[in-house]
Order: sequence, then C-alpha cells, then structure tokens
Amino acid sequence: MSETILVTGASGYIGRHVLEELSGHNCRILVSDPAFTDLDNRFEIVDHPIFNSGDSHLYEHLGSPDRCIHLAWKDGFNHNSSAHLDNLANHIHFIEALMNGGIKSISTMGTMHEVGYWEGAIDESTPTNPLSFYGIAKNALRETSMLMAEKYHVELKWLRAFYITGDDATNHSIFAKIIEKANAGEKVFPFTSGKNKYDFLDVHELARQIVAASLQDDENGIINCCSGHPVSLGDKVTEFIKDKGYDMRLEYGVFPDRPYDSPAIWGDSSRIEKIMKKELQLRD
Repeated sequence: MSETILVTGASGYIGRHVLEELSGHNCRILVSDPAFTDLDNRFEIVDHPIFNSGDSHLYEHLGSPDRCIHLAWKDGFNHNSSAHLDNLANHIHFIEALMNGGIKSISTMGTMHEVGYWEGAIDESTPTNPLSFYGIAKNALRETSMLMAEKYHVELKWLRAFYITGDDATNHSIFAKIIEKANAGEKVFPFTSGKNKYDFLDVHELARQIVAASLQDDENGIINCCSGHPVSLGDKVTEFIKDKGYDMRLEYGVFPDRPYDSPAIWGDSSRIEKIMKKELQLRD
C-alpha cells in the first residue's frame, strides 16, 4: 500500500517544486497550506491549521500521514526578521504532535545559516554558531527535533539547504533583483566584492534531493542538500547575466560582504549522493 505524505509550506518557492517531484511517486499527497486552494486531483488539501498546540488530535486531523516534509517557514529570505524566533515554539509543538501521534518519518528544511561563520565544507558533525535570527531559530528547531525524535523513536531527516538558484523571479535572491533591474532597463548592477564562494543548487535539483531523502529510511539526521562544489558569487552572477542575455555590468564593491558570510563555504555531498544513487537504481 502506498504511503501518505504530508507537505507543509507547499505554496512556497521550494514547496511547489517538491509537490511536482512528489507527484511522480506512488504515494498519497496531503497539502497543508492555506495559500493553496486550486490544486489538481493529484493532491488533497488538508484544511486544518498545523500550528495548534491545543489540539490533542492534530496528527489525526492532518490525515495521519506516514511521513511529513515540513517546508513551512515565514520570512526565510529576511534573516533577521522577528518572525523566526516568534514562531519557533509553533514549529516545535507541530513536530512533537506528529511524533506523539505516531508518524514514521519527518523531513524538515534546515539551512547552512545554522552553522554561522565557517570556512570549508560542512558535514553533519560541523559545529554550529548561528549569527542571524533565521540561523538561530533553525538551529534550535534542529536540536529540539533531534531530542524529540529519540524520545518518540521517529526517523528525522534534517535537510540542510545552501544557496538556491532557478525559478529566479520568485526567490527574492540577488538573481531576482538582477531580473528586476534588467526589466527596468538598467545597465549597471551595484554589487559586493563577489569573491565569496558558495554551494549553489538549482531548485529543481533541490526538490529531487528533498523528495529522495524524505522517502528513504537508510540515511537519517543531517543530510546536506547541495552540489558539493564552491563557486564564487561573482562568477555565478556573471554566468547568470550572460545566460539571460542582459546588457548589464556588475559594479563591484558598492556593498560590503555580510559579516557572517564566509570566504568559502559548501556542503559535503557524500550522503545525498549515496541517496540519489540508490534512488536512481530503484527507478531503473
């Protein structure tokens, strides 16, 4: 019998791609997101709030799923929004309600910003020292979720994302800002030094990794969803402008690099590569 998968935050930048990727698998897909009201018949809308700490039957009200892919998060592109810490308890109560209800597996989106300043590759044992409200909240949720997973004997996948590209008009990133400037006819884009190196991953590949990691049971804990290769921001933006055919040049050094951004930081991709290889073998 196929499993039931609950997806939260499905209308978001990542969520829409995760839903599309999930639809290719043999599973029942429940969507808990008030922004979605017109989904096709591949998905079922669960019209019940996920943040309801007083609901002792929340798991049942959300369809008693076998697995949950928890993507919901407010203000993810604003790293020092007060919403990150304000909503932290809601996420903790939600995850504990699912675990207490009997769910088998929970996959939650993490972020490289949990780590803070770090030079080099990040793996599952890299120490964390977050330097933004976003990183602090995500790190606290990860640590709490791991304790609860041990208590309730639930498989926890903490899917740590890095820098995401693709579907650029909707991702609030520097690439979206370049599109906006180009559409306004501007020829110069004020920029940072562009020297910092990051791990970039297209959102479609990220969705593939999220779904593959969430539907397997061999790898749990922190799983980096990444490319495993550092690329300088300047090179990536230059490539983007060229691929788009924009008549625009970068004006380097106008903005300072953020103090919590590392000169070079990327994900150790060994665990996700193992997962993706096995997923490919199962499909063949």
